[in-house]
Amino acid sequence: MEVRMDKSINIVAFNVPYPPNYGGVIDVYYKLSALHAAGVKIILHCFAYERPPARELALLCEEVYYYRRRTGWAANITLLPYNVYSRKSPELIANLLKNDYPVLFEGLHSCYYIGDKRLAGRCKIYRASNIEHDYYRLLARSCHGLTVKTFMRIEAWRFKRYQRVIAHACLTLAVSATDTAYLRQTFPGKRIECMATFHANDEITAQPGLSGFILYHGKLSVAENEHAALYLIKHVFSRLNHPCVIAGMDPSRRLADAAAAHPNITLEANPSSERMNQLIREAQIHLLITFQDTGLKLKLLNSLFAGRHVVVNRLMLAGSGLDPLCHVADTPDEMIDTCNRLISLPLSPECIRERGDFLIPAYSNRHQAKRLYDMIYEDL
Repeated sequence: MEVRMDKSINIVAFNVPYPPNYGGVIDVYYKLSALHAAGVKIILHCFAYERPPARELALLCEEVYYYRRRTGWAANITLLPYNVYSRKSPELIANLLKNDYPVLFEGLHSCYYIGDKRLAGRCKIYRASNIEHDYYRLLARSCHGLTVKTFMRIEAWRFKRYQRVIAHACLTLAVSATDTAYLRQTFPGKRIECMATFHANDEITAQPGLSGFILYHGKLSVAENEHAALYLIKHVFSRLNHPCVIAGMDPSRRLADAAAAHPNITLEANPSSERMNQLIREAQIHLLITFQDTGLKLKLLNSLFAGRHVVVNRLMLAGSGLDPLCHVADTPDEMIDTCNRLISLPLSPECIRERGDFLIPAYSNRHQAKRLYDMIYEDL
């Protein structure tokens, strides 16, 4: 039976969460959708840059406010993280003061006002999508160019100083067990809970059977994902005799050239949502690696809900608890051997049932929305 909650909340998002086609905005959008379905009345505040306002959000929210992000060099002359200071908006704090509802801050990027004295006494929730200073420090290793590397290192230092504002939250929601443990150690006495990422899947849709290609997917403009894709091309895909597909948003010329040098590797740039879902559904193997043990990788959840065999390195699993559902391979030789073994092994109905038993309800959006409601409106 559907649970109707009929409560209100402000949600402050770092970007326009539509379309839900990369990382953090996927978590935000499907959280909006799940809370709306449960009867929560949402007032959404989001920063519009690179993405236009989306009328689809009005279907999920009572009100939607858009704010201009203050980008450019002037927003960088501060000890605050650039990604925080550039989201300073007098209009945002004025709108938050129009009601006394709880405020959910999505990511440290959106937390400029979390410690504002005008919000003293309000219920404030912080959603930690990453341990940001670790994320930026590791991004610096993957980036090309001295200027970008320097910016990432400075931003990591600024985020490490800035994270103390998390103490102003009455509830913090981390996406993995690893992040939860770190935050509990760093903020003893504060309430820190683990809540998996919200995502596009309501049920297990993985198909039994087999196909003939291997897939890596992600937002390819992100340095971490480009690094992983280039590594796979050089050390794994180029040594396989099977078709390999790399799919995602905004690949660089460097990545396109690297893929084009091998006849068995195809790069699909900016596939539609329908095409990406088709690739995820039809791939025989999802080969997913990372060099950053931060957050919970959405591509991993999507692959387990909708794909066939999933091969990962250990860093991809860090703190997720999803180890029993994946094939672990850490070296290129291990990845090649595992792919050669699985390419002709059908995914069985038994494996699909095991995934369902493991992932639901723990990774169900409806279950997570109910947990979030209980924590905000009943426990705090």
